[in-house]
Amino acid sequence: MGDGLMIQVENLTKRYAGHTAVTDVSFNVSRGEIVGLLGPNGAGKSTIMRILSCYMPASAGTVRVAEHDVFTEADEVRRRIGYMPENNPLHRDMRVREYLRFRGALKGLTRNRCRERAEIVMQQCGLAEVHRKIIGHLSKGYQQRVGLADALIHEPELIILDEPTIGLDPNQIRAVRQLIKDLGQKHTVLISTHILPEVEMTCNRVLILHQGRILAADTTENLQHLMSDRGQVIAEIAAPVAELKACWEQMPEIEHFDLAPVDGDYIRCSLTGQPGVDLRPQVFASVCAQGWQMRELTRSRHSLEDIFVRVTHGEKEEEAS
Repeated sequence: MGDGLMIQVENLTKRYAGHTAVTDVSFNVSRGEIVGLLGPNGAGKSTIMRILSCYMPASAGTVRVAEHDVFTEADEVRRRIGYMPENNPLHRDMRVREYLRFRGALKGLTRNRCRERAEIVMQQCGLAEVHRKIIGHLSKGYQQRVGLADALIHEPELIILDEPTIGLDPNQIRAVRQLIKDLGQKHTVLISTHILPEVEMTCNRVLILHQGRILAADTTENLQHLMSDRGQVIAEIAAPVAELKACWEQMPEIEHFDLAPVDGDYIRCSLTGQPGVDLRPQVFASVCAQGWQMRELTRSRHSLEDIFVRVTHGEKEEEAS
């Protein structure tokens, strides 16, 4: 797969009667990226995906997929996209293999190619053992896999998945997430979700949407830094409190600290460093020098939930001022 952009969205706006679902949204997705559109229900995620998939025209702006305009070259775009909508509309009275061959033919594959691709995507999506079963008799998890296989049958360059794990149990969610990660090795993937761990587990980059606008767009790591460049470190150390206190007071990189006893002789130390400083190497070196025992040394991370709340809260404050 060549370099360059798979998706280019510029100043995209979509209005329904008396309601604007998406307002002046711009973003790019490079080939080979897995990007998450993250936002609450009603944020405009599905609208953007339907426009990208040629299911719906925009009110304003331009959208290109693999250099093709979704409005004027819709057939070219459809060939390059595998789209799995939310609440996947499958033919529930058909058998899995029969359905996938039928979908391949609809997407323009020859009869032989339909046969070949149906076998490949069934292997890829873990459907080989249920290939003779009627889709309506399958569990929700397997039905999602059939939807994914359908999206992949014509070897699209771009896969668009709208809320791919909604309604699944934890084991099914894990399986679908792993599938998405595997797909990212050969395809560009765009996922929409309101489930924060989904993005952390599967995506290279996240676009946070709120009320039809993009509030933040970055890697999950960079969003962590954006939240707080004062990294807090948690260390659990077996040592006398007075000695620990003296140690942290003498370390100029530590801005402030809290100590709390936990079980046994261990003390939980919450250490806040100066901006941009990772305290872990110094803490580790000090513990070794003192001959103390340590059972935990971690950098506390913000969840995407914290980031989302912070970003949307900042937006509301601006509106109020």
